[in-house]
Amino acid sequence: MPRENDLIRIREALLAAAEAIRPFIPGAVEYDEKSSRGDPVTAADLAANEVLLEILPGADEGWLSEETADSPHRLRHRRVWVVDPLDGTREFVDGVPEWSISVGLVEDGVPVAGGILSPSTDQLVLGAVGMGVTLNGEKSGPTGLKSLDGAVILASRSEWKRGEWDRFAPAPFTVEPCGSVAFKLAQVAAGLADGTWTLVPKHEWDVAGGAALMLAGGGTLLHADGSRPLFNQPNPKLPNFLAATEELLQEFRAGWLA
Repeated sequence: MPRENDLIRIREALLAAAEAIRPFIPGAVEYDEKSSRGDPVTAADLAANEVLLEILPGADEGWLSEETADSPHRLRHRRVWVVDPLDGTREFVDGVPEWSISVGLVEDGVPVAGGILSPSTDQLVLGAVGMGVTLNGEKSGPTGLKSLDGAVILASRSEWKRGEWDRFAPAPFTVEPCGSVAFKLAQVAAGLADGTWTLVPKHEWDVAGGAALMLAGGGTLLHADGSRPLFNQPNPKLPNFLAATEELLQEFRAGWLA
């Protein structure tokens, strides 16, 4: 279970990381490509990572970040911080305001506390299991919608452009393309959209913070096969995920993934 000061640490770390990013102007920042084309990294990513690493992990806690070389040492810890210092770097580089800083605290493979800060939209979503979810300090949580009829589902903009969501054109829900996995999960966890999912692999650091928020607010995050993701795994990659209410996801899996 989360400790009493975990959310205080998460909030402090997110705000400090945002300050580290502030000197870099979205849409006017230089970047390098990582090993895979289309996966940019900027000095802002690295600056935020340094701040998060300085504030978050204690002596008994592990660390997994997109911008830190992975170490098997984290697997020895029950409690591990799983972070993306700047999720949606492509949006940041292009000047699209759908990027975020994501922090998740995983305990025994399960996200128990998290926070996602979107500096461009002034949204700070915090949550911990047993403590609920807040949006900018006010009580919040998933919408609770139990049917796909009329639901607003956030889709990866890149997946949308590739035509991977065309199969859902006849569906009774509205699809809205959006950047940053963590940003989308924060919107759903705070009740600003009804669900989000991806049927392609994502890394743990993309999802951990949002998964903690979903669980804290009484929502659900599953794999497409209905199993529940485990985090802090030797290979930190998830094959897919679905996030919404349990009832909405059951309907989606039965009607669109069968």
